[in-house]
Amino acid sequence: MDESVNPRLDRLFSALADSTRRSILMKLTNGDEGVMELAAPFDMSQPAISRHIKVLEAAGLVTRHRQGTHRMCRLAPDALGEIEPWLDIIADRYRSNYNRLDAVLETMKPSQQGDD
Repeated sequence: MDESVNPRLDRLFSALADSTRRSILMKLTNGDEGVMELAAPFDMSQPAISRHIKVLEAAGLVTRHRQGTHRMCRLAPDALGEIEPWLDIIADRYRSNYNRLDAVLETMKPSQQGDD
C-alpha cells in the first residue's frame, strides 16, 4: 500500500497540526490529567479543550477514562509509533537524494593538479 495514501496517518497528522493539541500531548507525557487541568494553561473554555481532546482521541493519540468524578486523559503512545516508520521512509529518501547530490557535486570539483 502507498503509505502516502493512508487515512490513519491523515488523522494523526491532522490532529498534530494544531499547536494546542500538541501542547496537550506534551502535558500528558507527564502522566494522566483531568480535562480541567489540561484546560488551565490555555485561554479557552473547557468545551473548547474537550473538542481538542476529542480530535486527539479520534486519532488514537489520547484515551479517556473515569477516575471517581473526574474524566482523565491518558497519552496513547502507540499511535505515535505509527508515524515513525513513515517519517523514517521520508528521512531515508531525503538522505539518499542528498548523498547522490554530494556525489554529483564531487565530480564537478575542479581538478587538484598543480600548475607548477
